[in-house]
Amino acid sequence: MAEDIRRLLPAETLNQVSGLEIKARRIVEGFVSGLHESPYKGASVEFAEHREYVPGDDLRRLDWKVLAKTDRFYVKEYEEETNLKAYVVVDVSRSMTYAGTSGLSKLEYARQAAAALAYLVAHQRDAVALVLFDAKLRKFLPPASSPAHLRNIFTALIETEPEEKTDVGAIFHEIAERLRQRSLVLILSDLFDDVERVVSGLNHMSHRGHDVAVFHVLHQDEIEFPFEAMTRFEGLEVDQKLLADPKALREAYLAEVDAFRRRVKGACLAGRIDYVPVDTSRSPAVPLATYLGMRARSR
Repeated sequence: MAEDIRRLLPAETLNQVSGLEIKARRIVEGFVSGLHESPYKGASVEFAEHREYVPGDDLRRLDWKVLAKTDRFYVKEYEEETNLKAYVVVDVSRSMTYAGTSGLSKLEYARQAAAALAYLVAHQRDAVALVLFDAKLRKFLPPASSPAHLRNIFTALIETEPEEKTDVGAIFHEIAERLRQRSLVLILSDLFDDVERVVSGLNHMSHRGHDVAVFHVLHQDEIEFPFEAMTRFEGLEVDQKLLADPKALREAYLAEVDAFRRRVKGACLAGRIDYVPVDTSRSPAVPLATYLGMRARSR
């Protein structure tokens, strides 16, 4: 497992992002001294909420009354402990497995970027959650900041394998409804779904007060369509194959991809959602460092 974690978060990536901070831009329902603004005044020791127990939590914070009633483990959180909550949301659908002839697949790339983001959040003493999805929520690790929780996030990123096609729009709506407190939501996906459904889901999150950033992960082949010879194209989420001359498809394909990216970007800007185009030919640390630096300056 240690070797898997080193591949998930290479030393080169860690060195490039270490020292960066993920700061709240909107006021979120949390508190970290010196880092984030809090909407709560004079209530730093009041009870805030329950959340599910995760390994590494202090057992003294277990709510035994809830355990007796539900036979489930929950811990109490208080305002002074309710730091910024960041949800790292990763698309693990089959379309993310595309890797071309070399390099990382979109999924492996997203895993590395997600691991780096989770590491940064946890090491600034904030609470980080992990959400993995395809056509449904595959994994939901509630926010926490302990080293054990961070290891659980890494394990989930490593072990979860693609199973289904995606349903991005529906999942975004579900996430928006599921998050009770306003939070930072960091999404890594190729967004391959009906563009209107994707935009509707993103707007739902933004309208509920969440601070949303979309890392639009595409493979260089999908952006440039470099194919020359007669090629058989196979669907990753549909059982279809097409033998075609790429030169005859290139112009229409590139126009379609460009329109899709512009539509999503425009909707994000209109909804005060950060849009970060990501090309898997670059190290994951590059777009993360560029974006986080820009985010810090924009505050």
